[in-house]
Amino acid sequence: MTGISNPSLSIEALRQELPALRNKFYFNYGGQGAMPQMALEAIVRSYQKIQAAGPFSNSANAWVTHEGDATRRAIAQELGASPATITLTENVSAGCNIALWGIDWRLGDHLLLSDCEHPGIIAATQEIARRFGVEVTTCPLQATLNQGDPVAVVASHLRPSTRLVVLSHILWNTGQVLPLAEIVAACHSYSISRPVRVLVDAAQSVGVLSLNLPETKVDFYAFTGHKWWCGPEGLGGLYISPEAMKSLHPTFIGWRSITNDAAGMPAGWKPDGRRYEMATSAYPLYAGLREAIALHHQFGTAYDRYQRLRRLSQSLWQKLTETPGVTCLQTSPPQAGLVPFQLPGKSHAQLVRFLEARTIVIRTILNPDCVRVCVHYFTLESEIDHLVEAIQQFEG
Repeated sequence: MTGISNPSLSIEALRQELPALRNKFYFNYGGQGAMPQMALEAIVRSYQKIQAAGPFSNSANAWVTHEGDATRRAIAQELGASPATITLTENVSAGCNIALWGIDWRLGDHLLLSDCEHPGIIAATQEIARRFGVEVTTCPLQATLNQGDPVAVVASHLRPSTRLVVLSHILWNTGQVLPLAEIVAACHSYSISRPVRVLVDAAQSVGVLSLNLPETKVDFYAFTGHKWWCGPEGLGGLYISPEAMKSLHPTFIGWRSITNDAAGMPAGWKPDGRRYEMATSAYPLYAGLREAIALHHQFGTAYDRYQRLRRLSQSLWQKLTETPGVTCLQTSPPQAGLVPFQLPGKSHAQLVRFLEARTIVIRTILNPDCVRVCVHYFTLESEIDHLVEAIQQFEG
């Protein structure tokens, strides 16, 4: 294996920390990752600590504050960002909604979506359109999977009234990795008077790509810990650039959002990403996510892990392209861990059921109609071979 700089933990040892991999062939990390045993144990210890200290005691509250700060730091390090730019959320949808509803929308404003966004985000933009008279349109990025320029497509659909562009860094249905920095530059330079902000659904990119968000100049980047980071469900985050934070209003407001005066009354917003947080959360999840991130570090850097993931996904893609009856959506090797394919004339849902009966876990996608396989950096070549053999059995 090339490109790994002195890993302290082998793939075999790392996989021993992932209970979900012991009795199945798992290829659904884009839906939810396999949580490490050390993360599970950290969550339990945290709950025990709170109970031992006394819920809502001074010591428990101080511990909660410390846990939040430590988790923002751990996340920020992964994103190449400052902890002050990080808001802790429940999931990607929560982060996207913070950005979507925090903009001061006006009648006649324009919001541009790609045609590859998740239904939950599409629904949120439809409600914004209904409430504020915002026009929502889409640009055809799905068509650029194998040819075309996604930057040019986005730029050609901008208008003087465009306030926000919403797209994914890695498209959840086709696996395409978008050139984020170039798209952001095109949006920010479109208007002299007012930059077009960019909100990114990062569900499939955090934990996959080696990231430095300030270098991309992206405005909003919403992510979760329970997919490619393999952390607990119910904990994610939102990166907000310092410039975008100046004009993004809090919408979901609670005691974590505000500062208080001497009488305990609201006196203003927290000075950083905490202003978009709300109130009581499942704080023990914080330790679980940090442990999951730390486990990945034991194998190698984010760049190391991404290179191995690419090699494995490209190996799967190559084997699928050589399998009769299988058509991969991508005509060139994939650049991330999502490998979608089709079985023309056959039921994709039936294939998924066939495989799950054989302890192989994948999923279908409705648009485009396909099957999506997710390969992580700790996937084994033998697992890929087993999957391909099972697909061949279904075809035969």
